[in-house]
Amino acid sequence: MASIQAAKRALRAQLKQRLAVLSDLEKLQQSQAVTRKVLSHPRYQTARRVAIFLNMTDEVQTEDIIRDIFRQDKLCFIPRYRPRSTQMDMVRLRSVEEINLLPVTPWNVRQPGEDDCREDALATGGLDLVLVPGLGFDKEGHRLGRGKGYYDTFFERYSCHLSHKPYTIALAFQEQICDSIPVTENDVEIDEIICAGDLKGSTTI
Repeated sequence: MASIQAAKRALRAQLKQRLAVLSDLEKLQQSQAVTRKVLSHPRYQTARRVAIFLNMTDEVQTEDIIRDIFRQDKLCFIPRYRPRSTQMDMVRLRSVEEINLLPVTPWNVRQPGEDDCREDALATGGLDLVLVPGLGFDKEGHRLGRGKGYYDTFFERYSCHLSHKPYTIALAFQEQICDSIPVTENDVEIDEIICAGDLKGSTTI
């Protein structure tokens, strides 16, 4: 276990360096390509209840997908991370315009405040599709997060509360695709990865 955690730390450092040199234009172009793939994806088109992240600067930009979710009259849920814990809730976002009114966390992500009462996805029927962030992914669906375990813990809670599992799609820059990701038994596999190009032709670590 210790060696796996050390391998994860080393890979996170490599991926952060790789993402740091991506230009704003490159990130925009790749994000636009990923967005086109998501919007045409059958799983997205049939989903009614969609969870999506509000991206950090080194993640695929999600605003255009969020705009389409509302344009298609789907229900949109976003993460609310609980500080000093590994728990994350998926709570309802009421509009695109609301995003810029949400408070900013210490790690520079907008999310509803703890005292902001919102519909919780787990309490109201679950989710059809979860669009997942991360630092790195491999072609087998293994995901490397930022080390807090928020998504793994969420999916574990989800399976305890509801009988069905939501379909999961990771959104990635080409530079985030790795030959392999070190994993433990607690790491949840992603159903599918969407990046700008072909996974088979991805730049790998």
